[in-house]
Amino acid sequence: MATTGFNNDLYIQKQSESIGKRICEFGGKLYLEFGGKLFDDYHASRVLPGFAPDIKLKMLLNMADRVEVVIVISAVDIEKKKIRGDIGITYDVDVLRLIDAFRDAGLYVGSIVIGRFTGQSAAVSFKKRLESLGMRVYLHYPIEGYPLNVRHVVSPEGLGKNEYIETSRPLVVVTAPGPGSGKMATCLSQLYHENLRGIKAGYAKYETFPIWNLPLSHPVNLAYEAATADLNDVNMIDPYHLEAYGRPTVNYNRDVESFPVLRAIFEKIYGKCPYKSPTDMGVNMAGFCITDDDAVQRASKDEIIRRYYQTLCDVVKGRATPDAVNKVELVMNQAGVLTDDRPVVAAALAKSAQTEDKPAAALMLPDGRIVTGKTSSLLGPSAAVLLNALKALSGIGKETDVISHEVIEPIQSLKTDILGNRNPRLHSDEVLIALSISAGFNSNSAKAMEHLPDLRGCEAHSTVILAQSDEGVFRKLGIHLTCEPKYTTKKLYHK
Repeated sequence: MATTGFNNDLYIQKQSESIGKRICEFGGKLYLEFGGKLFDDYHASRVLPGFAPDIKLKMLLNMADRVEVVIVISAVDIEKKKIRGDIGITYDVDVLRLIDAFRDAGLYVGSIVIGRFTGQSAAVSFKKRLESLGMRVYLHYPIEGYPLNVRHVVSPEGLGKNEYIETSRPLVVVTAPGPGSGKMATCLSQLYHENLRGIKAGYAKYETFPIWNLPLSHPVNLAYEAATADLNDVNMIDPYHLEAYGRPTVNYNRDVESFPVLRAIFEKIYGKCPYKSPTDMGVNMAGFCITDDDAVQRASKDEIIRRYYQTLCDVVKGRATPDAVNKVELVMNQAGVLTDDRPVVAAALAKSAQTEDKPAAALMLPDGRIVTGKTSSLLGPSAAVLLNALKALSGIGKETDVISHEVIEPIQSLKTDILGNRNPRLHSDEVLIALSISAGFNSNSAKAMEHLPDLRGCEAHSTVILAQSDEGVFRKLGIHLTCEPKYTTKKLYHK
């Protein structure tokens, strides 16, 4: 079992205190740019074992009566149908998901901002849809010379032409479906408009990574570089913080590069800048809540290898460039890790070699045992490895059937005879449904079902890129999956 290395309760306490202090420093109102994911932050939970994926949401719920959420989406991303890679939905659909999730949790969603709006038809349609659902929607526009032409940016023709967002609570959390959505620009726009109205308001940034008070070469910070290889982010010592305070802290290149411009914009709006460095802008307390650094380092090195495989697959899918692969390889060298350090890789490849190079998969159980799954006439390798893992956890013999043929055959008939699929093999979601049906009359099936939660946090590897349905099942079960960068077939279209 993985060792816990992070204290969630301490994190909630320290984060709440830090944010509350910033609100007071700025006279009672704070625009908090929320980098990364506000909830379901699985990257953080992987590199900081023990970090709850929704802990940031729980922290905000401590002050829910003071919090208002503003969600930002770029009109360009709406038009291009940009997809959030981790859950496979477009950014506009994710906005709806975020609204529901925040509301269900007990947070107030005040409005939606559509940024970089130039009349895009898809953005106009999305605005109408949101308004029909009762949401307030504001439009922000591209600003010529943003952010370098400070005189123009901080003017009625720059930030001034953006619509002013009506907010009612002291902490305005500005979040988005993904990076590059325009959160920073939205915060700056609001500071400009609030200042015109004589309202005191401030700005802070909530970025979990890189962790500013860990060394530059710490695996947690290297894992962040691997995760953002497509953005070409580079961790670096914050030179402004070092000059101002004589202490080294870690930030990343985009914040360091943009700080002189942000400082000039703050000075233009307020007459002075409240911060001496990019690090000063942050309110991240994660580094103070690590309880087992060895466990965190091990987990982060595992994540770097996973990111390497993900980037390789993204290149094949057309979502990343070879330069991103080179970047992750450089990070692997810095962290001192190899793909051989991931045991499930060798196990999956060996199983494939034993079966005439047919697709195979391997999964490491919590106790360190590795089980494999092969391609058969009945099951795909991902479905097979899940069944074999559940059998191993349940103490059921590998040759023992836990799914009745009376259950499987109608599903295969439905797939091929009715739905027209050529492949009768069951995918992971189908095999779990079949297993749950069998559990109603088969004690072994019921025993296997009981161990599904034990798969959370397990490592798995496939010798081919899995279908979206299979990837989704592994993600929902909490299994850390990697794949070789190739498809099962040489067809050009892959579901």
